[in-house]
Amino acid sequence: MAAALLTLAFVSPVYLTIVNAFKTQDQIVRDPAAPPAPPTTHNLSDALARPDRIVQIGLTNSAVTVVVSVLLIIPLGAALSFWLSRRSARLRRIVLAGFAAGLMIPPAVVLLPTIRVLTFLHLDHTYPGLVLANVGGGYLSFAVFVYSGFLRSIPGEIIEAATVDGAGSLRIWRTIVMPLLRPATATVTIFLSLWIWNDFMNPQFILGPLHGQTITTGLYLSVGQYSTNYAQLFGVMFLAAVIPVAGYLALQKQFIAGLTSGATK
Repeated sequence: MAAALLTLAFVSPVYLTIVNAFKTQDQIVRDPAAPPAPPTTHNLSDALARPDRIVQIGLTNSAVTVVVSVLLIIPLGAALSFWLSRRSARLRRIVLAGFAAGLMIPPAVVLLPTIRVLTFLHLDHTYPGLVLANVGGGYLSFAVFVYSGFLRSIPGEIIEAATVDGAGSLRIWRTIVMPLLRPATATVTIFLSLWIWNDFMNPQFILGPLHGQTITTGLYLSVGQYSTNYAQLFGVMFLAAVIPVAGYLALQKQFIAGLTSGATK
């Protein structure tokens, strides 16, 4: 019973978003949980036809921010994890403890220092500053932990054989380690993409409302101060969820492989 209630609590927001994205304003106000009868696609077309282009601009900015951040975090996290795997156990524990602090400290605690650093670098209110904040935050710590755990499942004889053949560390990492880390990379990519895509606090405070927006801050701007067009708002929410869901479906096999590989070693 408890498991069913917990599942319902997680599924109900998804259900409400889907059904209300295809209902009129009156239907939503009258019964938000009822299925659309008849369904309509006007909410989606109205969301795409907004004069401020919140959906188009937000989706583009979010996609670019996610892609650039993940493309920087993955090689950095994989290279650092590979370097740690070849160091002494004591040094590895010390470095991983430092990265653990990056995961445990709430992002709100380090937001103000992050903004001060970006202001000093003249990167505040810019998308490069937002990407730099993503790379230097807890996202890199998560990537390092996933890659470090997965590297333990790779036999050391493979690395030793490549070293005996004369391959350098960079070549070993690029041609041997990274292909073997493909399942872990899919796991890191999915988690980081979802977290960065859904992030509201960093874009809101680092970019500011007058200098740009992602899809999450666009949703915030869609909520009126005195009245809200719920039909259009649910249409924006539905469109905002399409890209991350499609990305997960495309990488779900590698995602599951990455989780199970780490669990069996």
